[in-house]
Formats: sequence, C-alpha cells, structure tokens
Amino acid sequence: MKSKSTPKKKLEGEGSYSGTRAYNANLAEHVRKADISGLAKKAAKALDGREGASLKKAEKSAKSGPKASRVTSTSRSASARQ
Repeated sequence: MKSKSTPKKKLEGEGSYSGTRAYNANLAEHVRKADISGLAKKAAKALDGREGASLKKAEKSAKSGPKASRVTSTSRSASARQ
C-alpha cells in the first residue's frame, strides 16, 4: 500500500502544467492592465518606420512555419565533443 505522505510526482518539463498556468495567468493580467490600443498604435508606427521592412520579413518567416533542421553527422559529432 502506498503511504499518504508520499508526494505525487508532477509531470513537468517541456509543456509543463505549472508553466502553462503561470503563462496564462500572466497573460490574462497583462491583457487586463495593458494599454492595448496604445500598443497597437506603437506597433503600427514601427511597421511604417525604419524597422518596418525587418518586421515584415520576420512576420513572413513566422507565418511560413518552422524550417527543417539541417543537422549532419559531422555537426552532431562536433557538438558531442564539446
């Protein structure tokens, strides 16, 4: 029989439940407190400004999805030696 004093193991790591809860809580707080229209105006100004081309390029890259990794056996062995 298991002892009641034994703590339950938590599933943690990539995609952890506690991390997700903390992110969701912080996001909800930000949305409640932030000046969303002010942030939108600032973003629109940045798109029309000096960094606009770079931001649009980053947006296009993000929308296209992840790229396939080009890991070779040579680069794996090199990283393993470090």
